[in-house]
Amino acid sequence: MRAIPAASVALLGVAALSACVPAHGSTFGFTLSPATVAPGGEVTLGVGRGAGGCKGRVTVSSAVFDTVTIPRREHSATAEVDRDARRGAVYEVKFACEGRTETLDLTIAGGHSGHPTHQPRHPDKGVHAGEGGSVAGFDVTEIGLGALLVAGSVGAAWHLSRRRSGEDAA
Repeated sequence: MRAIPAASVALLGVAALSACVPAHGSTFGFTLSPATVAPGGEVTLGVGRGAGGCKGRVTVSSAVFDTVTIPRREHSATAEVDRDARRGAVYEVKFACEGRTETLDLTIAGGHSGHPTHQPRHPDKGVHAGEGGSVAGFDVTEIGLGALLVAGSVGAAWHLSRRRSGEDAA
């Protein structure tokens, strides 16, 4: 009889943990907002400074705006998209920090077709290997809140299972 409450607690814990893990993102927590912008518009370039995030200066470059530097203690900067950016095109935005680079896509709004075309990378700059990431940087606060959520659910399940077994015995 004890297997059912234990299985319930385990399943609840796994579900709570999986809800706390981000689905995708960059290793250093780089962000680009908005991801779709009109020619001449502004985008906000962000970097996560929490645990696992980039601690140094960030250089952000793209074929559609001038290179931007995010200072070491700042979390974001803005860039103005070129007015002659091709509508419907998707441009790469390259973030570089502490010897590592990652890219995010920036779509230019107002295209005529529903299928944006990718702009070619700079062919004279060599191979683009090892770019990207699959999990965003972890934040100590998020980890603590997730652990608290899991501990609370395990404690509640244990309390309810002990309470029920006491009622059955009476």
